[in-house]
Amino acid sequence: MARRKKAHDHFDEAPSQSGFFGTLFRWIFVLSIWGGIILGGVVLWYGKDLLDLTRKSNFERKRSVVVLANDGQSVLANYGESSGKRVRVQDLPPYVGNAVLAIEDRRFYYHIGVDPIGLLRAAFINWKEGRIVQGGSTITQQLAKNLFLKPERTFKRKVQEAILALWLELKYTKDEILTSYLNRVYFGAGAYGIDAAAHVYFDKPPERLTLEEAAMLAGLLKAPSRLSPEVNPDRALERMNMVLTAMEDAGFMDVKKDDEEGSKSGRPTPPRKPISLRSNNDGSRYFADWVLDRANELIGISGADLTIVTTLDPKLERATQEAVRASLDTFFKDAKKRPQAAVVVLDRDGAIRAMLGGTSYRDSQFNRATQALRQPGSSFKPFVYLAALEKGWRPGDPIEDAPIQLGDYAPANHDGQYYGFVPLSSAMALSLNTAAVRMASEVGIESVIDVARRAGIKGNIVPNYSAALGTAEVTVLEMAQAYNTIANRGIPAEPYGIISIRDSENDNLYTHESLQQPPVLDGDACNRLIAMMQEVVTRGTGGRAYPGFVVAGKTGTSSDYRDTWFVGMSGVAVAAVWVGNDDNTQMRHQYGGNAPADIFRQVIKSAQEGREVAGLSTADPYEMSFGSAFSSEGLSGVFTRIFGDGETAQPVQQIRGGQRMRPIVEMGKFND
Repeated sequence: MARRKKAHDHFDEAPSQSGFFGTLFRWIFVLSIWGGIILGGVVLWYGKDLLDLTRKSNFERKRSVVVLANDGQSVLANYGESSGKRVRVQDLPPYVGNAVLAIEDRRFYYHIGVDPIGLLRAAFINWKEGRIVQGGSTITQQLAKNLFLKPERTFKRKVQEAILALWLELKYTKDEILTSYLNRVYFGAGAYGIDAAAHVYFDKPPERLTLEEAAMLAGLLKAPSRLSPEVNPDRALERMNMVLTAMEDAGFMDVKKDDEEGSKSGRPTPPRKPISLRSNNDGSRYFADWVLDRANELIGISGADLTIVTTLDPKLERATQEAVRASLDTFFKDAKKRPQAAVVVLDRDGAIRAMLGGTSYRDSQFNRATQALRQPGSSFKPFVYLAALEKGWRPGDPIEDAPIQLGDYAPANHDGQYYGFVPLSSAMALSLNTAAVRMASEVGIESVIDVARRAGIKGNIVPNYSAALGTAEVTVLEMAQAYNTIANRGIPAEPYGIISIRDSENDNLYTHESLQQPPVLDGDACNRLIAMMQEVVTRGTGGRAYPGFVVAGKTGTSSDYRDTWFVGMSGVAVAAVWVGNDDNTQMRHQYGGNAPADIFRQVIKSAQEGREVAGLSTADPYEMSFGSAFSSEGLSGVFTRIFGDGETAQPVQQIRGGQRMRPIVEMGKFND
């Protein structure tokens, strides 16, 4: 007789649902226990050496960032002494702190120092954009990093940063944390803290900042040097608007109300002469500020105590300042308005030995050597002739100096005269405009721009023929870098100002390493171009630049005498000099061959002191190509150029197109 199944037998055959969830919960519990143990172990392991750090914490102390010259002893700047006064977030307009929170950490008042929600949101946004557009660190984590940790990017440091952030949240109030952050963070231009930033950028205390000004300062925190309103006003304005939008999205402001209370205009304008927070008027402070921005890009220096050893030669820097003062006294003695000047001196490896960003750091901390975009005028012409030399032309080949019409563009020579066929060397030495434009049309303006780009010019160059005469805007540092590439026979050397960075415990954080770069320009063409530029000094527009030993360079004067330049080289250094007015007004009858050439002469002479005089180019500045030497007119030989003493040099008897090329001595005295 078959056994009857009991009712519960049916359930025994099926898996128990309660048993499944029980097992799942048991595994979750076990994993949680082990996860907690592992997490605790990680915290203990990485947190074991944090106790001493927290004991040393002091929200009140100022950071110490000392910038030293290349001797490792001469102090160029001490930013611990020059930071602004300490302010409390409660004493500032609400939108000052809110602007920072909106763009850096909008959940600041709701997290415990570490914000998983903010981290997930940042990860999602970065994934959506396909690039890093948001960070996940809270303001408390950033402060912990700045107060205690070295600027490393390791898993250990991130864990320690989180532990310290939790500790800060337990020890201090939110307002105290935000206050400390605002007083320590780096805003660029040498400004540590909100008080220093408000004075440097807007010439006012932070209590009087408008809404837009507060938003602009908050926007700087991501990249102080790149987003500075002095360096890139358009990007600074774009970033400011991004902060304002973030404030509105986060509910941190009533746009209309805050606009009425904190704003008088829709666009903040930094003052022409922001007050100086520094105690001296030393021109080396331009360089020190620039170095501080570079250090921030290299290792992230906010709040850290650092000693930065730089490439600056204090003796040469003082000589540069004196050369500028003496030359401007000479050439602008009777001028109603004294112009500004900027100078950069580079060693061949790119080390910046001197940098002057203006005539008075106290009156204006705007660095005209690195921030001002000005037209180089004829000092751009070497790139035109280098493009030709790379295509097979030679310094002695003829180019016609005559009126030329290229579409609507019809350039003219400065003196209104034209000299027929002249050697390329003479055309550049005398800075003949129509010859340079004709050469650009021969080789193609795109080739000229390509050469300038490869040499180191980074700014926008519009591809029209006026670019051959230097209408693009460049910085003094760019021009020095580009000429240095030529001096190195086509091998680039990125300008640098930092030798090493060490922290308060003397641990090395950064050491500069020079890497040999492959050539970007034709070495033989550069050698010939240098020979041509030597003629500029010995027989052309740059006579005042001659220091008593071999140098090469080029004068430059933009239209209406607004910008004057001399950029040149010796066997050991390159120097770029600019003189002009900040408001871009004219300087009556001033040329690159005047004050800039005079400043160059004094500076390059000082740069040469104690160093062996080295030659420049061994090329013949009047070497001809085969096609020029043997013309189709039946000339069966080459008449050699007869060298004189510079005053009695005879013409090159070369025939092309039935015309004799004219030598320099037949062409009079020129300015440029």
